[in-house]
Amino acid sequence: MRLLITTDTVGGVWRFSQELTRGLLDAGCAVAMVSFGRQPSASQLSECQALTHQWSEQFRFISTDIPLEWMQENWRSFDEGAPLLEKTIREFGAELLHTNQFCFGAVQIGIPTVVTAHSDVLSWGRACRSGDMEDSEWLRRYRKLVQRGLDRADALTAPTVWMLQALGEGFSLPSEKRVIPNGRTLPAPGKRVRRLQAVTTGRLWDEAKDVALLEQVRSPMPLVLAGDTEYDGVRSGMMTGVSLLGQLNEEEIVRLFEESTAYVCTSRYEPFGLAPLEAALCGCAVVARRIDSLREVWGEDALYFGNAEELSQILTRLYVDAAMRADMQERAYKRARRYSRERMTKHYLELFTMVTTRTREAAGVA
Repeated sequence: MRLLITTDTVGGVWRFSQELTRGLLDAGCAVAMVSFGRQPSASQLSECQALTHQWSEQFRFISTDIPLEWMQENWRSFDEGAPLLEKTIREFGAELLHTNQFCFGAVQIGIPTVVTAHSDVLSWGRACRSGDMEDSEWLRRYRKLVQRGLDRADALTAPTVWMLQALGEGFSLPSEKRVIPNGRTLPAPGKRVRRLQAVTTGRLWDEAKDVALLEQVRSPMPLVLAGDTEYDGVRSGMMTGVSLLGQLNEEEIVRLFEESTAYVCTSRYEPFGLAPLEAALCGCAVVARRIDSLREVWGEDALYFGNAEELSQILTRLYVDAAMRADMQERAYKRARRYSRERMTKHYLELFTMVTTRTREAAGVA
């Protein structure tokens, strides 16, 4: 099967699409990937160059700085992105478009379209803001772009039941919809010296990640934050009691996780959470905010907190209780291995095959 996949270079969608692309290539598919949001970083370009070197003509990467539909200049998103996708579909001979942006569900060029919902502005607003989001031309455009993409898509997926239901509170959804958890495959944790430290990742300015909560935590275990500290050219300030490492590449993040004891997910809005999954695969215990989506992903294999005081108590217990640390690390690791690249790819391929077969039958093509 020949597929066109869209991605963005700003958040976790990049890692998701890289994992799925690797799985699809391993399964014999050909993949063209188009990125949006901003030009890729050096490490992101390096990942795609490695795929091109390994898979040659089976993989193609096209980068753009066309804004994402949630960005302020979202009037450009579809009008500039759709013609590029249509051109790539023709040149690559794509049989299906898998878009990780809602708006491109409305691209109509004779092949089926699957949309994956990683998050949306309305459910983000309900989690991060008090009251309804302020009406604006930008928000009206966003609603229109999302709904039009959902209306015209052949199928919709989300990584959790929670995300699917949350999206449905603000938008009408296609009849064909599925929950396919995200997947990540990493080598077994290396034999590094593991420090008694708790790590988290996230953009310092991102309300959804709420990493500022860490400044209220009192823990004998050092707190370490890796993530972007700059947004639109504005650099965020320092954080009291937290070591800031700045933005790290994939190799550096994995090394940090392998050297840490626990991963703290402070997010008040996290439709799935790839970072805690990666950390667990590297041997970290998972300490997560008590929100429905994280409970769905981690069940009883994580420790949960509701405020800074509870988080402080959990980190203190992990610091002093070696048996508890080992137990929670093992439980998180076993749970994380359920969410593999292979399992995710299998479910997406089943959906892609079903949708393309249905489309061909409807068109009377054998």
